[in-house]
Amino acid sequence: MEDAHTPGGAGGEAVLHGARALILADLAARDVADAEVVSLVEDAVSGRRWWLEQWPDGAAYIAGLLAQDVQDALMERYGRWPLCPDCEDPHALAVEPELGPDPHWVCEARGAVVAPVGALAPV
Repeated sequence: MEDAHTPGGAGGEAVLHGARALILADLAARDVADAEVVSLVEDAVSGRRWWLEQWPDGAAYIAGLLAQDVQDALMERYGRWPLCPDCEDPHALAVEPELGPDPHWVCEARGAVVAPVGALAPV
């Protein structure tokens, strides 16, 4: 039986929903949270649900991984996202750490943290 302590239970779903909310907040901040993009997020959440079931200790990494999944999906369909708000030359922000807790959007050109995942400012 699944419970709040198993990744497929309420605890795992809470992790996934929390990460989903962070990504949707960043998409909304950059005005790209239309229905097609939200569908990409839902697909990424589904993929990470399986991943979390296989590796429950990776729960702290879900937000960063989901951000990277959505970023990759958007690149394939729409182009770079999110763009760095501070540099003249357009380039996407990166998620750091790539696999770790407390992910942030980082401008690799300047080596500077722009915002935590889920806290991008509108541009």
